[in-house]
Amino acid sequence: MKEKSFITMCAFKRSEKGMDFKMANKEAKTINKEKKSFFKGFKAELKKVIWPTPKQLVNNTVAVITIVLITAIIVAFLDFVFILMNKYGIDKIKEIITTNQTQESVSTDETTDNTVSQDNTVENSTQESNSVDEQNQTQNTENDEATTNNTES
Repeated sequence: MKEKSFITMCAFKRSEKGMDFKMANKEAKTINKEKKSFFKGFKAELKKVIWPTPKQLVNNTVAVITIVLITAIIVAFLDFVFILMNKYGIDKIKEIITTNQTQESVSTDETTDNTVSQDNTVENSTQESNSVDEQNQTQNTENDEATTNNTES
């Protein structure tokens, strides 16, 4: 009984493989038909295209090249202008600003130096006046002592 069932199984597998083969053939035929129909449709669309005459082709090519050259000239001109603006405009403004800042810092330093020197001058003059006052007081004291000595004698 087992033998019979085994034979039946093999027969079923063979027929199943045959079915697969038949289905694969059908699928291959449909794929080929689809490819053929695609290329037929592609060819039909290309026939619908209105191709330019050689004169139109030359005119259109010249127009495209002219527009590209004009655009390139405009871009080159703007590039040159921006370079000049950067060289003579922005860089000069930067130089002016930096020189003003350095001049301000130098003048601030000078002002600080002047203030310090004025303070020193004031201190020096104060010290000088104090020393003059001390000398005057010493002389006055000496004069007073001399006068006192003269009156006593």
